[in-house]
Amino acid sequence: MEKFDKLTGVAAPLDMVNIDTDKIIPKLHLRTIKRTGLGKVLFDEMRFNEDGTEKPEFILNQEPYRAAKIIVAGDNFGCGSSREHAPWALLDFGVRCVISTNFADIFYNNCFKNGILPIRVTKDELDALMADAKDKENPELTVDLEDMVIRRPNGGVVKFEVDEFRRECLLGGLDDIGLTMQKEESIGDYESKLKLSQPWLFRDTAPSEKSIS
Repeated sequence: MEKFDKLTGVAAPLDMVNIDTDKIIPKLHLRTIKRTGLGKVLFDEMRFNEDGTEKPEFILNQEPYRAAKIIVAGDNFGCGSSREHAPWALLDFGVRCVISTNFADIFYNNCFKNGILPIRVTKDELDALMADAKDKENPELTVDLEDMVIRRPNGGVVKFEVDEFRRECLLGGLDDIGLTMQKEESIGDYESKLKLSQPWLFRDTAPSEKSIS
């Protein structure tokens, strides 16, 4: 998983509440378990017409938001089903941070597991950041996870809080597998001891060439 420490990029304003995971990636696109290639169908039904042409009114089809790395969204972002494809699609599009007043719990947890930082802010703070994002002349925000602040174009800052364990995982680029591999030496020691005490667990159960013939 890619490390997350400081991110500066275009923030796209999605001034809508209750953006559910079916809006983020419709169920039609859940037939793959690959994490790549889903960015092209992010917000599919809101971005594209049935014939595949773009809907010009949707924010991610406008400049400079085509290159958005941050989304500023209304309350209850990521509600609906628990599909992990939602953060996969955001990440594949290039989004590394979503800012809202509140997130659905499963989506919130899935973001951290996939290298995306979800930030909770107050309603007043969201309104200010939404206004920043709507300024097409300068919609860039800087998200500093080390100092836990969002730096605004006018020089102001918005402070935020993140669970310390999750923060350290993002800073270190550690997903569930990465966390497990930190214990690789201990796992190896345990397996070595187990081979001595219970060797039958490690016998080759594959059929031999003689038995096949």
